[in-house]
Amino acid sequence: MSVMISMLRGVNVGPHNRIKMDALREMYQSLRFEDPRTYVQSGNVIFRTNEKDLVKLASKIQRAIEKTFGCCPAVVLRTRGELKKVIAANPFAGRDLHPGKILVTFLAGDPAQEAKNALAAFDKYPEEVHLKGRELYIYFPNGAGRSKLPWSQVEKYLGITGTARNWNSVTQMLAIAEQMEGAAG
Repeated sequence: MSVMISMLRGVNVGPHNRIKMDALREMYQSLRFEDPRTYVQSGNVIFRTNEKDLVKLASKIQRAIEKTFGCCPAVVLRTRGELKKVIAANPFAGRDLHPGKILVTFLAGDPAQEAKNALAAFDKYPEEVHLKGRELYIYFPNGAGRSKLPWSQVEKYLGITGTARNWNSVTQMLAIAEQMEGAAG
């Protein structure tokens, strides 16, 4: 069985798309996923499955969330190995940066080349933006709360939805996935 990491977009942010994590774990169990574990309240679920087709798997989870909770957040999946590569590809590694100021946006697909070129328009902001594969890494030197980076335009240029997690969450989700992988082996 493979360990998978699912990240839901826009769950428990503001008054909409409210989902309790214990109910979310129960829903994942009802889909016959093994040992679902949630991390923080933003819809991160690490679980085991034999399913290999990530597109079908994300669609299956999304349909179940809509049926169970009445909302339809985007579901972005990564395997344990993919998440490990995301961490290894960190363009900020080796620099003494506060991990709370690093954000990774996990994209639902591969952006087109013209989308990658369009990111150059954000060079005038103090934030550092790096697109590597299906991940957009952003460093906020002044913190995300003080950022002037126009988020909606970034996603518009990329043309692909995604969901962002701070660096601490990314590393913790990998730690849970590694623990689950070790427990299964």
